[in-house]
Amino acid sequence: MQFTPVKTEDRKNLDIRPGDTVKVWQRIQEGKKSRLQAFEGLLLARKHGTEPGATFTIRKISGGVGVEITLPLYSPKIEKIELISRPKRVRRAKLYYLRERAARQVRKKMKQMKQIKETIMDASKVEAKPEEDKEEPAESPKDIQAGPPQSESLGAETKKEESTKTKE
Repeated sequence: MQFTPVKTEDRKNLDIRPGDTVKVWQRIQEGKKSRLQAFEGLLLARKHGTEPGATFTIRKISGGVGVEITLPLYSPKIEKIELISRPKRVRRAKLYYLRERAARQVRKKMKQMKQIKETIMDASKVEAKPEEDKEEPAESPKDIQAGPPQSESLGAETKKEESTKTKE
């Protein structure tokens, strides 16, 4: 007598280990229709061995965001589990440290992008300054009333002379 539609012997003998890249086909129910959806990622952990409550956790990056899913090994919603690739050697039973490692890589990339953006902004400011120097500034109304521009040395001497003349 079978209580579940899952072939428990096949799932029990399934040789998936942490570090494997697996593709899990899930049956998704949408209203009256159902469809299969694949979730492909890295197997982070497998818990509780082959007992009825056994679970496994898969992680993938989707749209730059880490997505994890923990599924029961004997779930009737899982249509099939495919092994895509297996590394030569994994030194941990649970690969949870990959979460932090991935976050660290993202922060590192963001920091590099910020530095590149700042250097581009600095370079554009340096290029913009010579262009401003080439343009002659428009005369202000004060300059027009004062008359023709004088050199600084002459201007300073004439101001001194004018101030001494007005005092006398």
